[in-house]
Amino acid sequence: MSSLPAVSERAIILAPLGRDSSLALMMLNEAGFSGIAATNLPMLCEEAEQGAGLLIIAAEALLGVGLEPLLDYLHQQPAWSDLPIVLLTHHGGCEQNASSHLSARLGNITLLERPFHPVTLISLVSTALRGRRRQYEARDRLIDLSQSELRLQRTLETLEQQVEERTAQLRTNEEALRQSQKMEAVGQLTGGIAHDFNNMLTGIIGSLELLRRRLARGRLDDLDSLIDLGVTSANRAAGLTHRLLAFSRRQSLDSKPVEINQLVTAMGELLQRSLNESIVLQMQLDGQLWTAEADPNQLESALLNLALNARDAMPDGGRLVVQTRNRHLDNMFTAAYGTLTPGDYVELSVSDTGCGMPDTVISRAFDPFFTTKPIGQGTGLGLSMIYGFARQSHGHVTIHSVVGQGTTVSLFLPRFVGEIPADMPHDPTLLPFANCGETVLIVEDDPAVRVLVSQVLSELGYAFVEASDADSALPIIESSQRIDLLISDVGLPGMNGRQLAEIGRQIRPDLKVLFITGYAEHAAVRGGFLDPGMQLITKPFTFDLLTAKVREMIRASGSG
Repeated sequence: MSSLPAVSERAIILAPLGRDSSLALMMLNEAGFSGIAATNLPMLCEEAEQGAGLLIIAAEALLGVGLEPLLDYLHQQPAWSDLPIVLLTHHGGCEQNASSHLSARLGNITLLERPFHPVTLISLVSTALRGRRRQYEARDRLIDLSQSELRLQRTLETLEQQVEERTAQLRTNEEALRQSQKMEAVGQLTGGIAHDFNNMLTGIIGSLELLRRRLARGRLDDLDSLIDLGVTSANRAAGLTHRLLAFSRRQSLDSKPVEINQLVTAMGELLQRSLNESIVLQMQLDGQLWTAEADPNQLESALLNLALNARDAMPDGGRLVVQTRNRHLDNMFTAAYGTLTPGDYVELSVSDTGCGMPDTVISRAFDPFFTTKPIGQGTGLGLSMIYGFARQSHGHVTIHSVVGQGTTVSLFLPRFVGEIPADMPHDPTLLPFANCGETVLIVEDDPAVRVLVSQVLSELGYAFVEASDADSALPIIESSQRIDLLISDVGLPGMNGRQLAEIGRQIRPDLKVLFITGYAEHAAVRGGFLDPGMQLITKPFTFDLLTAKVREMIRASGSG
């Protein structure tokens, strides 16, 4: 430690009577100590503020004066400081009795009786200064610690700022990467859609152009093949949009109780025909299988897709196993799958003994338009459609595969809870043709769809009234016009079709409603969207389906 300034070790002497002050100061100087004599208590306090090693005070100097300045100075000392005081007294003097009282008030005090030998005074001063130096050393350590703490605090603040900046940078980079990946996925998706739709549109537009040319030339031979070509391409396009909606979990599902064993058994012949002769089909169906809740048509499509994928994975033959069983999925299983909730599920799995898939393929198997098949042999939407169907049905799908050994795709569908409704009997006598006067209100904002629906109904003998939106349809509903059925698009401009149906039923409580939709988020799950007396078909639909639904609903309500 560096040498302390002289002022910090000096003695301040207050002995205003006689020669005590000058004698004490002379003794200190001869012993090599510095000091200063104060003439009164306020001067002593002022000098102490500048620095002091100790105070030497004659007891009589403190009698009959206000001690507040000295006491305030001593009480305001820093935590490290305890200024030593040597109090000069006379043996048996009146100030002797007051010394004990002063000791309690002044703190670090030592009594020295007069007359005293110089050696005694110097010894007391030396001892006091050694203690004072230790206080200064403690002060310096506290300063060092404080500075170290300040440096540490600044370092921590700098590190914290650097961490925040780095975190923000990483977050920005991560967001940029996520956006890049999202755009790459969107590009892959739109590229796949464009590729497939361009092929299908080529078939549709080309067949229509050839029909126009042949009709213009009066050639009526072999028109059926061109019509079949256009219809086939259009149906493929419709199938693509359905698969896209399935992947995005926005298709319209008609969920109901499904006996999966019966569904699989009924599809057995179709599955067998879809496989090569070198592939053995085995059914392992649980005899005590629970009833599942799902859209049976979409489930059939999913099962057929899985069977076809398994077939393609076994070009040299093998074994395909369709298995059903009951599964209770606990928290440990469902925790890894987001929205999947614990409970009872029915598992439908399709296993093959084919080539299997590496992890890099499994991780992308559900991506839309991802396929390992050659160009033109697969759209890459089969598994993505199954994934979307399973998730929208509140279930899940998993893949387990080992390269060279085979693949198992398991579809988990929720167990149906409740009373299973009885099947509606099918009446073969229901013909599609209208009875006299039966009238349909058609509400559709797309003119082409509205014209086609009205023309089909007209050919079957139905009267019809048209409206392009809900606002123009309401006056018709409020009028005395006969309406046996309301056919309405869901996605109308302004008031949507579901809202129109609500108001229509307030005016005509028995009004039957058939919704048609190409895409409607709120109609994706029919339960909760459709009330009794309402049904829904998705675009594009066949005219056979449209007329069958119209006939079924009008007959169910009766003419009126």
